[in-house]
Amino acid sequence: MLELTGKQKRHLRGLAHGLKPVAHIGKHGLTESFLRQLDEALDHHELVKVKFVDFKDEKAAISRDIVERLQCAEAGRVGHLLILFRPARRDGDRKIKLPKAAE
Repeated sequence: MLELTGKQKRHLRGLAHGLKPVAHIGKHGLTESFLRQLDEALDHHELVKVKFVDFKDEKAAISRDIVERLQCAEAGRVGHLLILFRPARRDGDRKIKLPKAAE
């Protein structure tokens, strides 16, 4: 699982501000097709927003499950939105440059 520093999370939340959600967690919850769609979105965009339409009381548990299953990082949760980040698998395909982690 990818670990982000506070500075990196802040940077990603700022980048995500103008993004629209690419996926919605609705009445069916976490289905395999939902996870496949989200996995493809992360491969293509690196940084995505997910909106909780239903299951709002279970945001924390669902967020942890998504992060674990898709091997991504949670950049933040704002209201009913979840911000996820996963760098492109190949360095040449990376669009987002994270601030350096403190050593």
